[in-house]
Amino acid sequence: MQPISPSPLRQSPMRARRLGGQSTPSTVDRDQAMRDYKLSIEYKHLKSHCPGGVFIVPSLDDVRLFHGVIFIRRGVFTNAIFKFTLTCPPEYNDANTHPKVVFSSYVYNPHVHPETGEVDMKIPYPEWIPHKHFLVTALTYIKKIFYIKDFSDLTEEAKQKLPNQDAYNKFLNDQEGYRRRVAECVKEAQRSTYTSLPGSTIRFTEEDVSHQIMRDLLAERFGANADDANASFDSSASSLVTKEGVLESVQRAHAGKSSPKSSPRLMPRTPK
Repeated sequence: MQPISPSPLRQSPMRARRLGGQSTPSTVDRDQAMRDYKLSIEYKHLKSHCPGGVFIVPSLDDVRLFHGVIFIRRGVFTNAIFKFTLTCPPEYNDANTHPKVVFSSYVYNPHVHPETGEVDMKIPYPEWIPHKHFLVTALTYIKKIFYIKDFSDLTEEAKQKLPNQDAYNKFLNDQEGYRRRVAECVKEAQRSTYTSLPGSTIRFTEEDVSHQIMRDLLAERFGANADDANASFDSSASSLVTKEGVLESVQRAHAGKSSPKSSPRLMPRTPK
């Protein structure tokens, strides 16, 4: 009997691509997974390094989309509450791949496009360097644009590229008119505080009596003056804030008291 000789091995298309120096699908997937992992590390870093008054929460459907809000505490934009989204392209964490920041609130600012709400991140960072620039870099910059007192640090070319030239010219030549327009955009942002974009993971709810009671209990627990805190609970209660005590106080308040004046309260959405 003559032995059967093995047939020549056929080279698979995937092996051919690999030998040809092309990336296989698995390699592409691994590279993308590594980028996503680095992004998650950057977000974790924000827990202790996020600029004051700035908050972002990841989207429930896209790991590269974040919903954010910034509270302005001083300057011409005082008391503004501006909402925005921060999007990282799939290639983010590669060189010169900038994150995209877009305000959903109307913002009258030289650094914010008057129609799209986008901030041009290439003005402060012409080159985005992955080992040097991070999410916190972008968030620090968008906070800074609301406290800028002059544009002396920009080159003439950068000044000409500012997205809102009308706001820039008013800032230089008509401070009264600039402040008036800023005040209008602050009021508009305040009016839309409780309006949330579809799919946003950050939303505001109006305060009700339950929140007032919780604040009063915390004020009592940590030594605040009851009169100043407008306390509505029994002063003989235990100094410990317990779940049962809170529920009992809330039930009493709902039964016999009206809801206090509403004020913005930030509430991130969580998956159901």
